[in-house]
Amino acid sequence: MTNSKKIGVLAFQGDVLEHINATRQAAKNSNLTCGIIEVRTKEQLSDLDALIIPGGESTVLQKLCERANIFEDMKKIKNIFGTCAGTITLAKTINNKEVGQRTLGLMDIEVDRNAYGRQAESFEQDLDTKLGRIHAIFIRAPKIKKIGNSVKILAKNDNEIIICEQKVNGNYYLAATFHPELTTTVFHEYFLRQIYI
Repeated sequence: MTNSKKIGVLAFQGDVLEHINATRQAAKNSNLTCGIIEVRTKEQLSDLDALIIPGGESTVLQKLCERANIFEDMKKIKNIFGTCAGTITLAKTINNKEVGQRTLGLMDIEVDRNAYGRQAESFEQDLDTKLGRIHAIFIRAPKIKKIGNSVKILAKNDNEIIICEQKVNGNYYLAATFHPELTTTVFHEYFLRQIYI
């Protein structure tokens, strides 16, 4: 587990620096070596072992990726961790989508975008997960409404799925409706462990 991996953080919007810091700390906590870069171009995307897609606005994120001509290439990344808008980007199905909105369609989940309402409906909560108790921050969060048979749930808030994972055809996807990068490194550590297996 000493070989170095290259992790990219999509750097158009959202908590880019927070994800970089969380990944760096997660690697340190796990005694793993990795390079972490901000991704805005095809060249930066080309040789990644994993990609983190932060929150933001999913339709804007799509347009920025298309403008940079990386949207289709993102589908080739074997390991992807999406948070908030990143979860929408990963999903095969989205409800209440904008005209022309599309996703990477990689993960067998159905997501309702902006399900919790506007910024004013953002909230924080302590929750139990399969990786321990965490403090979770939801900001204009989507809701995961349905999951496929091969998707595993890692945590719920009441009956709402808030983080889940899927291994499919040698690829690994992790999707969170909240912002783990703001409060904990446990999910970044978990994501790294999947990459280094």
